[in-house]
Amino acid sequence: MPRIGFMDNPTGRKAYVITGPTSGIGRCTALELARHGTVVLVGRDREKLDGVQKTIERMGRHAVSVVCDLSDLASVRRAVAEIVALDLTIVGLLNNAGILQMRATKNALGWDMTFATNHLGPFALTEALVPHLPDGANVVFVGSGTEDPEREAAVAAGFRGGRYLSAEASARGDWKPGGSALPGGDAYATSKQCNIATVMAFARETPRLRFNAFEPGFNPGTRLGRDANIFLRIVATSILPMLAPFMKYWSNPKRAARVATEILINASGQTGIYYDDGGHPMLGSTFVRDAEFTDRVVAETRALLATIPI
Repeated sequence: MPRIGFMDNPTGRKAYVITGPTSGIGRCTALELARHGTVVLVGRDREKLDGVQKTIERMGRHAVSVVCDLSDLASVRRAVAEIVALDLTIVGLLNNAGILQMRATKNALGWDMTFATNHLGPFALTEALVPHLPDGANVVFVGSGTEDPEREAAVAAGFRGGRYLSAEASARGDWKPGGSALPGGDAYATSKQCNIATVMAFARETPRLRFNAFEPGFNPGTRLGRDANIFLRIVATSILPMLAPFMKYWSNPKRAARVATEILINASGQTGIYYDDGGHPMLGSTFVRDAEFTDRVVAETRALLATIPI
């Protein structure tokens, strides 16, 4: 069962659900959101979740921890049931959790772990929560410029854009030929392309809610590449963050968290927007701007998820 903070949640108090809240952008955003309402912390590690929750409680704020492995649909369904049972007024959902695997692995269903964690799990979580969200609630997916084969910074880093063939092919770990030589690059870029496509399609389907995407910039201080070798992890977490203020498209978790929070608490009613790391509307790839493509991604994702019995 979820663990509720030391103070009772006042009736009608706003609540925000955030996945991946135990490190990097997610943790910083959880602390920011706590200033605006109860935060529902959704992640895999109970001990780490409790650590973030205690930090929020020491701020005199409210938080709830819900254990969920986004790569496991059964776990996602259990988490949704726990979140709904809390009977909170959820005005914001941030699909932040993500991985970039250097060595591809599979989940229990044989699905590519990156695609399952970054796209299929968040998609299932969002669809299950949508009926329980009040009109005007903000739903945000963290995207990535790596999905765009024409984005110069991403191409320079070795990415070649999303390589989507179908949801089923992506789950198998099959990508359009001619992609990136970076280990895990095609899986990551494709999953993020599907996140943004989902936002665009959902925004058209459900106008009572606000669906938007957010590009946080390159954040070398996060645990995104957590399975890289120890040398690369040390460089990414200790050295590269010091260079971020001087590099174009580079950011840091605190800055990204401030922008993510602004999008989540935005009451302007804007929907179907893809925001850059400064909070300004940006254009994604030609694929995510194509309604036919985005509708196909959503339809194929739903069809794939429907093959797994409840």
